[in-house]
Amino acid sequence: MQEIATAPDYLNPSIGRGLPCVNMAVVDATEESVAPYGRLVDDPDEVEIEIVRWPARGARPVDPDSGDEGGTTEGVFHSEWRGDILYGRNEAVGGHYILGYGREPADAIEGPPTRPGKILLWHANYHPDGGQLFFPLEPVPFVVPVARPGDDVTPADFVCLRFDGSRGLYIHPDIWHEGVFTLGTRQRFFDRQGAVHARVSVDFPREFGCLLQADLEG
Repeated sequence: MQEIATAPDYLNPSIGRGLPCVNMAVVDATEESVAPYGRLVDDPDEVEIEIVRWPARGARPVDPDSGDEGGTTEGVFHSEWRGDILYGRNEAVGGHYILGYGREPADAIEGPPTRPGKILLWHANYHPDGGQLFFPLEPVPFVVPVARPGDDVTPADFVCLRFDGSRGLYIHPDIWHEGVFTLGTRQRFFDRQGAVHARVSVDFPREFGCLLQADLEG
């Protein structure tokens, strides 16, 4: 593993040809399967986003009535296939990303939206400052790659939760994830998350020389 020293280029990731793929199990999202990462959501208005208190830098503690007052931000998260490339755009934090690919990234091209048979994932992150809510605004199936907390995460730690589009997902702080991947052609999600928006990344090609793959057919 080679740890990354610079932030990923989310719209132009450096991905070599012919990288091996590590398969993620695709698991139906149930109360039980989601529990290690967060919980299923029926009503986004009933979800309280967890905000993590700013850590102390020395022996003196942060005052208990401070350090968690940054609040939340919200907006629409767009997940859209353009040909072989899945783009994400998060209005809540002004983010724009390539979330994944439907084929070898070196051969992926933009074009009319397509329904993928598989997803190739190059990146994931977690937010140490707060939780995050994704709730579908259209009842279309989607998937979310996730892994339990820990900076020693490996590709084998990830699973891909599959949702039928009727319920949303709340993710706890420190849970590895990478946006929401529509299984249609385009989809919108209501997003609410911590306003600090600290992000810790893993770049699978640069750190592990691989991609993560979720097979969506069958």
